[in-house]
Amino acid sequence: MKILVFSSLFPNKVQPNSAIFIKNRMEAVNKIDGYEVKVVAPVPYFPSLPFCGSLFKRWTHFSKIPQKEWIDGLEVWHPKYLVSPKIGMSLYGLSMYLGARSLVKKIYKEYHFDIIDGHYVYPDGLAAVLLGKVFNIPVVLSARGTDINLYPQFLPIKKIIQYVLKRADKGIAVCADLKNIMVSLGTAQDKIKVIPNGINPSLFYRLNKETARKKVGIKQKGKVLLSVGSLTERKGHHLLIEALGRLNKEHKLLWSTYILGQGEWHGKLDKMIHKYQLEDKVFLQGQVANSFLVDWYNAADLFFLGSSREGWPNVVSESLACGTPVISTPANGVPEILTEDDYGVLLQERTVEHFYREIPKAFGRQWNFDKIYEYGQGRTWGIVAVEVTEIFNDAIASKK
Repeated sequence: MKILVFSSLFPNKVQPNSAIFIKNRMEAVNKIDGYEVKVVAPVPYFPSLPFCGSLFKRWTHFSKIPQKEWIDGLEVWHPKYLVSPKIGMSLYGLSMYLGARSLVKKIYKEYHFDIIDGHYVYPDGLAAVLLGKVFNIPVVLSARGTDINLYPQFLPIKKIIQYVLKRADKGIAVCADLKNIMVSLGTAQDKIKVIPNGINPSLFYRLNKETARKKVGIKQKGKVLLSVGSLTERKGHHLLIEALGRLNKEHKLLWSTYILGQGEWHGKLDKMIHKYQLEDKVFLQGQVANSFLVDWYNAADLFFLGSSREGWPNVVSESLACGTPVISTPANGVPEILTEDDYGVLLQERTVEHFYREIPKAFGRQWNFDKIYEYGQGRTWGIVAVEVTEIFNDAIASKK
C-alpha cells in the first residue's frame, strides 16, 4: 500500500520538534512490510527578505524550509500556501489545497498512492478531502486536539469541519473524548476509531536518577518537579507558579521545579517567578530536543501537566515510560492515560487551589516506580502502526 501523508504540522528542518508524534506514527507504518509512506507537509509562504526579520519574526523561518527533505527515512515535500496572520482562517484549508495540488499531481505520476492520510481536521483535513476527490481515492483524517476541541467553537470553521468529517472515508481520534466530540458534530460513530499515540522505547526508558540529574545540570538538592510544554496560557504554567509561590511563602518549598518549552508567555512567567521570589526554586529551561527529554523525565520525581485542553498528551505517556508519576488536570485524553491512581494524580479542577493542595500530597506518596514503568512501556508506536494500517485497509475496501 502506498500512503500519502498530508500534514502542515509535520516536523521539518527548522522545526524538528513540531508534532513529532505524527512523524513517529508514520515512520512506524513505513517500517511494516507492504506499506510505503511519503509526506506532503505544506508551509506558509513567506519571502526571504532580510529587512523583515524583526517585524515578522514568527514567520521568517518558513522561508528557510526546503522544498524537499528526508526525515528519518521519509521523503517529505513542502509546498507553499498563502496565509494572512490572524485573519482569514476560514480560507486556510482552501489555500492549502491550491498551494499543494500541482505538487501532489506531480508526485502521483511516479508514486500512485492508494490513500491520503490527513492529520488535523482543519485546515489540513479540508485540503486532504479535496485532494482525495481529485484522485478518487479514500481519505483518512486524524483528529489531534485543538482541531476538534477548540475550532468548532467558531461557527464558520465548525461548518467546514462538519463538511470535512462527512467527506472523509474514515476518521481516527487519539482519545475517546475527541471521538465523542466528532460524533456530536454529526459524524457516524462507526466511522471513527480511537487510536491513542504510543512511545518509542528506544528513546524513553528508565535511567539512574542521579546520573540523569548530572546530565541535565540539576545542582539543587531535594526532589524535582518537571513540566514540559509550550509557554502559553493553555498549559497552565502561570497557575503552577502562583501555587508554588503560595506554598513557598507558607511552608518553604522543599523541591525545585523545571519548566521546559518556549512561547509567548515566557516574559510573563519570568516576571511571576520574580514576583513570588522563586528564582532559586523555579527555572525556565527553554526548548529541549526530544532526544534529551529522557534525561529530564528520569531526573524528575514528579511530572506536572496543567493544560486546559489536550488530545493525547505525549509528555504524559513519555513520563510514565520513564517510570515517573504524573499529576495532571483532566484535560480530554488524560483520564484515558491515568487509568489508575498508581500511575499518578488526576486533579479534579484546573485551579491554583488544587495545585497548591495536591502537589505536596503527590510528593509525599510512596510510588511503585516499577509498576509505572511497566505500564508506560506497554504501548509502542509499532502497536499504533498496526492499528492504523487496519483502518487504512478498511477505508480502501469501503471505497471499492
